[in-house]
Amino acid sequence: MTFDLELIDLKKVYPGGTLAVEAFNLQVSKGEFVSFVGPSGCGKTTTLRMIAGLESITAGRLMIRGTDYTEVPTEKRPTATIFQNYAIFPHMTVRQNMEFGLKVRNLAADEIKRRVDSMLEKLELTDVADEKERVLSGGQKQRLALGRGLVTEPDILLLDEPLGALDANLRKSIQEELKVLQRELGITFVFVTHAQSEAISMGDRVVVMNSGRVEQISTPFELYTRPQSPFVARFVGRNKIIAGTLAGTDGDRTVIKTRFGTISGVPTFTQGTASEGAEAMAVVPSEYVSIQDVSAAEESGRDGVTGVVTQIDPVGHVAFVTVRLDETQEIRLETYRKKIEDMSLENGAEVRLTWLPERTSIVLDAA
Repeated sequence: MTFDLELIDLKKVYPGGTLAVEAFNLQVSKGEFVSFVGPSGCGKTTTLRMIAGLESITAGRLMIRGTDYTEVPTEKRPTATIFQNYAIFPHMTVRQNMEFGLKVRNLAADEIKRRVDSMLEKLELTDVADEKERVLSGGQKQRLALGRGLVTEPDILLLDEPLGALDANLRKSIQEELKVLQRELGITFVFVTHAQSEAISMGDRVVVMNSGRVEQISTPFELYTRPQSPFVARFVGRNKIIAGTLAGTDGDRTVIKTRFGTISGVPTFTQGTASEGAEAMAVVPSEYVSIQDVSAAEESGRDGVTGVVTQIDPVGHVAFVTVRLDETQEIRLETYRKKIEDMSLENGAEVRLTWLPERTSIVLDAA
């Protein structure tokens, strides 16, 4: 099978020995939307720039549709890149900005007009085609930058935090537009962002990076519900994490011993590859944790811990409840405000937090 993009043991080391990206392997199918996410300095933008040809590759190979582009210069790659600052030419009109890349490629005038007219219409920029950057809104600038990349009809569009400069409402609107447009065009998108919510909501798959290496590549749902490393467990979502040590198995589940009792869950590692007593953690997405009065009858088949409410913060129809489990660990939950009111929950109340074992991931702490 030929992939639109394939990274094979891709590596980047800067002069002086600083390792930026280590052994990156990825296969991207045609028309797939792949998000890269991670903290600043994790290597996501460096990887994007290697794909674009803006950074040299220290080791490994870069394949696009079966052809090796590892040493091919930027201008000869079937890619287009959109940056956070958009890089719009201020002295040119919207139309001229879109025409620029096509003229560089020496396309015929009628073909340039056909492509630009089509893109202006698709992105709803026809009415401002003769305007310059200074009169454009933030959303129009973003669509112009997008159109300038798409009009060249690249095999792969690379986007380096293109929504970072937009306000929250406009950012959400453009996210939706971008996803719809990508589906319509069928072009492979590689999207870099530092916002996990953006990566998860937009990507068909999400690549989580940390300190130059890939922590996990998964669908958004799997990433959210089955983190495979301590970093992903802490970085993605609002997981509740309880540390412990491996204590055995219970069918297809793994059991860990914690200072709050035993907890079982689905292992994110192969059973038998870690010895009893190894450090591990139980990871439960916040949405799967229920809060109830400690005097209520325990529900069969659920794990849980007991604690004391130390803070209740109502915000609209929801409430954030902080529960202290012991002198070193607290858990903060989001729940419906009405539920808290119906329970007459107050600071100092003893409560029990429960969840289903199948919602729990057991992650090796040495992963």
